Amino acid sequence: MAAITTELKYTPVDSIPGIAAGACKEDLGKPAFETYLSEIDWCKNDIVFATQNLPRWVKDETAPDMLLLNKLLSPRIRKDPLGAVLIIGTYNFPVNLIITPLVGAIAAGCTAILKPSESAPTVAKVLQRIVETSLDVSCYNVVQGAVPETTALLDEKWDKIFYTGGANVAKIIAKKAAETLTPVTLELGGRNPAIVTKNANIRLAAKRLLWGKTLNAGQFCVSQNYTIVDKEIVDAFIVEIKAVLKQFYPNGVKESEDYARIVNGRQWSRLKKLLEETDGKIVVGGAMDESRRYLEPTVILVNSPNDSLIKEESFGPLLPILPVDDLDTAIRIANEVHRTPLSLYPFGNKQETDRIMLETQSGGVSVNDSLFHGCLPTLAFGGVGDSGQGSYRGRGSFDCFSHRRSVITTPAWMERLLEVRYPPYEGKLAKFRQTSELKPDFDRNGNVKLDPVSYLLLGAGSKAAALGRWSAVLLGKSSVSPIQTEER
Repeated sequence: MAAITTELKYTPVDSIPGIAAGACKEDLGKPAFETYLSEIDWCKNDIVFATQNLPRWVKDETAPDMLLLNKLLSPRIRKDPLGAVLIIGTYNFPVNLIITPLVGAIAAGCTAILKPSESAPTVAKVLQRIVETSLDVSCYNVVQGAVPETTALLDEKWDKIFYTGGANVAKIIAKKAAETLTPVTLELGGRNPAIVTKNANIRLAAKRLLWGKTLNAGQFCVSQNYTIVDKEIVDAFIVEIKAVLKQFYPNGVKESEDYARIVNGRQWSRLKKLLEETDGKIVVGGAMDESRRYLEPTVILVNSPNDSLIKEESFGPLLPILPVDDLDTAIRIANEVHRTPLSLYPFGNKQETDRIMLETQSGGVSVNDSLFHGCLPTLAFGGVGDSGQGSYRGRGSFDCFSHRRSVITTPAWMERLLEVRYPPYEGKLAKFRQTSELKPDFDRNGNVKLDPVSYLLLGAGSKAAALGRWSAVLLGKSSVSPIQTEER
């Protein structure tokens, strides 16, 4: 860390991405490819995307669904910055999870204080250098530190708090924010299920799910926490995982430059303890080296949804597999383990994956894939229930830090039309209803009612039919039979 910090003092800004890659390597053992893929290039593209689209985002929007009379007020939605925001990052993607929300805050016009994770200290120093050399420090700054510094920041009044991390800290932040009614965006995690049916492409499922647990050594809130597999294909699924693991790391995982390390000794020990406490059987991997914070991708065959590897979020390269008899059981277990996980990964035919989505809930879904809905930088991303509140990414990041302010302008010439709203009210209710009352277009049995004018204009719901009726009217040859309409 000392060498990188010293180098930063004398480094041109254009060289900082390379320094950031080195910092991710030092803090997480992250491969350079993964750092550029998920951190540096991601953030650069996010900045370019926001810059290109910001003029469109900030424009006032015409308010939809307005009555004709109300349109005279020019109703519109203005986008205002929320104000001063606090962004608290985490260690697994220490650049991305600070810079991406910061891009949204800047685009929305907010000022921001950034609190990077103390578990990735080298990256935190790089982020501070980036902010100090690239931004106005009177508007944007970095606070280094751990729990005491974060606690002090939470004692301040903010207009928005954006937090990425675990549920326990999120509860503390939400409770503190509630004292001042400060809005929060919470990007958390969950015990995310993958479900592999007997109709799935077994090799493809094994390859994609293994990738989801080897990227950043499984330290990814979006990756599957456990995989439910139809018992008819469990053996074949494990065989495919072994084959894919060899394909990913032909010379072995431990010496590969393409596999990250666990962030620190505390997290490594936590994962080791999870393996020790499971009642399952290790069928792939299991090798460890505490001195190098190395934990091999490990597949564990478990026999109960109450196993510790399923009940707890591993946040590491552990792949518990739970065999089940059928899809009904798989869906029931997924809902029992965690009703509102951050992600869901169904593998099977369309009928099966559609049913899984219909009968479960999650922040996002990648059908027949792992992670990828969380890897599209312009697709809004967020949790649901206890896996998070709010969303961001792309346009969503701008919206996250903006207030949609409803605005109207009432011209003086409308005063005669508005006289109905002023006291005295006697005799005015009927007049008011003439311009404002909405009448249902259905009867008490739910049958749609169309009067002759609506039928002519709408063509009973068909644009083609409407065009035909208008043509007939214009030609004076209408052969449309009168329709019977019920009295309103």
